[in-house]
Amino acid sequence: MLKPILITVGVVSLALGAIGIVLPILPTTPFLLLSAFCFARSSTRLHKYLLNHKVFGTYISNYYNHAMTPKHKARTLAVMWLGIIISALLIGATATWIVLPIIAVLVSIHIIRLKPQPEKSRVTWDHASTDPH
Repeated sequence: MLKPILITVGVVSLALGAIGIVLPILPTTPFLLLSAFCFARSSTRLHKYLLNHKVFGTYISNYYNHAMTPKHKARTLAVMWLGIIISALLIGATATWIVLPIIAVLVSIHIIRLKPQPEKSRVTWDHASTDPH
């Protein structure tokens, strides 16, 4: 009974995570982590697919390893700051011009402090384990 619900939530969160890759206002990693959680408890096939996916698996691997490639760091920071500036322009309120840059600076510091990960060192997981190590 719970399995179809977990698969549905996993698929919906995967779709939202995929949209978040190209839409700066929607977060990607939290939705992909939710998908991984749901699939780990409902479908070995979907879980393995997600963890080993060329694009989605990278986000999850980066999260578990607390690392990002320099290319991903640069792209993430550029898209985030672009989204912050566009949001502040569209909203236009003074508080927005204060709060959003503060958030962006703090997130930027976090991203910059992540350890560098070589381009091709993404973890691949087998279907028997959810542990990345």
